[in-house]
Amino acid sequence: MPILMLDILCDSHFPQVKSVRMPRIWMPIPWPRPTLMLKSMIGQHIFCMAAIARKPIFCICIPDIWFLLQSGEKKKDDETVDSLGPLEKGQVKNEALRELRVELSKKHQARELDGFGLYLYGVVLRKLDLVKEAIDVFVEATHVLPLHWGAWLELCNLITDKEMLKFLSLPDTWMKEFFLAHIYTELQLIEEALQKYQNLIDVGFSKSSYIVSQIAVAYHNIRDIDKALSIFNELRKQDPYRIENMDTFSNLLYVRSMKSELSYLAHNLCEIDKYRVETCCVIGNYYSLRSQHEKAALYFQRALKLNPRYLGAWTLMGHEYMEMKNTSAAIQAYRHAIEVNKRDYRAWYGLGQTYEILKMPFYCLYYYRRAHQLRPNDSRMLVALGECYEKLNQLVEAKKCYWRAYAVGDVEKMALVKLAKLHEQLTESEQAAQCYIKYIQDIYSCGEIVEHLEESTAFRYLAQYYFKCKLWDEASTCAQKCCAFNDTREEGKALLRQILQLRNQGETPTTEVSAPFFLPASLSANNTPTRRVSPLNLSSVTP
Repeated sequence: MPILMLDILCDSHFPQVKSVRMPRIWMPIPWPRPTLMLKSMIGQHIFCMAAIARKPIFCICIPDIWFLLQSGEKKKDDETVDSLGPLEKGQVKNEALRELRVELSKKHQARELDGFGLYLYGVVLRKLDLVKEAIDVFVEATHVLPLHWGAWLELCNLITDKEMLKFLSLPDTWMKEFFLAHIYTELQLIEEALQKYQNLIDVGFSKSSYIVSQIAVAYHNIRDIDKALSIFNELRKQDPYRIENMDTFSNLLYVRSMKSELSYLAHNLCEIDKYRVETCCVIGNYYSLRSQHEKAALYFQRALKLNPRYLGAWTLMGHEYMEMKNTSAAIQAYRHAIEVNKRDYRAWYGLGQTYEILKMPFYCLYYYRRAHQLRPNDSRMLVALGECYEKLNQLVEAKKCYWRAYAVGDVEKMALVKLAKLHEQLTESEQAAQCYIKYIQDIYSCGEIVEHLEESTAFRYLAQYYFKCKLWDEASTCAQKCCAFNDTREEGKALLRQILQLRNQGETPTTEVSAPFFLPASLSANNTPTRRVSPLNLSSVTP
């Protein structure tokens, strides 16, 4: 039970307790015996007995409703653990929700619910999938009690796009700014989120560790890893005992393969509190980085026992099952993540990868498209979509995806190569050569170390292309580059011998083709689309 909710229930609805919550003297004042029994039951998650034990003592029913709700959720979680698969899991429901809805609806109509009562009513409606009614109730709860952050967070989970925000009548309070910054981060509107957080810093929240951590999370979402790592390191210096968002920090360390830093973080969090969800996820990431995937999955399972609705643990556990080639368990884990938050693009992308391994292209196409809708500017989603369309022989759609992936900023430097191979497959030699030229220009301009296979492939094709065009100097240059790679060395040497033989025979090069390594008009910087783009309008071939 969250400490905040426990204090709220005790202070607001247990009048016998309120006088002893904040003693003015240092002498310990004992709790009343019934209240001690009640706190013990809550601490042990025996919510149904807590509701029964409370009835003879108190007359207000809001704590009873909370106890019954938590009792039903605990029973549901216990049955979910024992379920055999996703079909059976979907049949496990909280039987107390309908009764609670009827009771709360009566009190809502009679205007007997305070801010916390409205919050509980909204939670019940959300669990019954009554989204529209839940949104209205949560908005009302924010008006009645604007400082209750739990109502804002529940409302955030129900917002699917920016357009929905325009139709919400939110209270004009400073908490609204925190809510907007949070929802912008969730909706991947990172520029707007960072601007909101900067405004909050300017008006007096410069020392807020929450805002600093959220800014780091925002940079993590746009894959600015260096900036996010720098902010997290500063945050650790300011607040060395902070545990919140440290699982996100561990994800960044994992991506950069920083084993020693991740090991230190895991040991440090264990010393602070080893029974926190974030601690379990950090340890899981540490074992995953060491390729001990069974241990990693075990710690993610421990995290889910502590909080079955913790999104990051479900997604990371799906990744571990993928590493262990357990596709059925991975699918179930990713589906759990989507149930917790349908905006988690990583779960949709993971499902697409899983079905791709199972050679079910129509299914993986559906999941990749959902991931692309959530992250329209992520080149990885677009490349995955292009590969899927290519397998389905929808080459026009595949070319759209590869080109858009390059236009929004190809982080893996693979979109142009795949587009070039697609043009090569369609015997569009000039377009393929242009893509390979631009690929090589990008590689050499940024100085990245790339896989030799793709670089050698580009030089081999260009050498053959220029040879066919009778551009001996350019063909000779590319052939010499081919000699630097093991897989193309022999082909490069053979082509150099042919060029030398033709030159000795007096074969003149042509002048009808432009010089090499030019920037093609179709790929020039002036014609490149902007990086902020909407999802592609692709043909629907999903099941």
